[in-house]
Amino acid sequence: MKPKFKMENENGSVMVLAVVLLFLLALLGMAALSTSSIETQIAGNELRHELAYYAAESAAAYVAFCPHLYGPDNIRADIRHYFPNNTTPYVEITTHLPPAQSISATQSFNGQVQYQHASSPPRGSGCSAGEYKAYQYTMICNGYAPDNTAERIVVGFYRIGF
Repeated sequence: MKPKFKMENENGSVMVLAVVLLFLLALLGMAALSTSSIETQIAGNELRHELAYYAAESAAAYVAFCPHLYGPDNIRADIRHYFPNNTTPYVEITTHLPPAQSISATQSFNGQVQYQHASSPPRGSGCSAGEYKAYQYTMICNGYAPDNTAERIVVGFYRIGF
């Protein structure tokens, strides 16, 4: 039995196949472009957050080199000492967060230190419990980077004193 319908003229079938293939390749290219654009945005966001985090870490280092923020003048639990504070002689800032200190063109920091309480020195500190006290503090460090990116780290520490 012979088929009733027989295609004898196949002119243009290659062109249809080429157009379909070209359309599929264009879709694949647009998907790759979109994925690449999103990945670039993610990398940029991650970089800004890392810059802000490192700025907050710099704030913690700033406090370590400013003993007036956690010294004998700061042993009231109801008062926070804000930084950066480069006043000479030292005048405590206890009412507001000062403008951020610039580290570079893209990074800055500020924060606060607050006395919590005194207790016995921790074991292994090398200080006898009856003779010394451990003055415990909390520091909140804010780091800033471009595009209003901010990171905050909270650090607890203590100093040993009489």
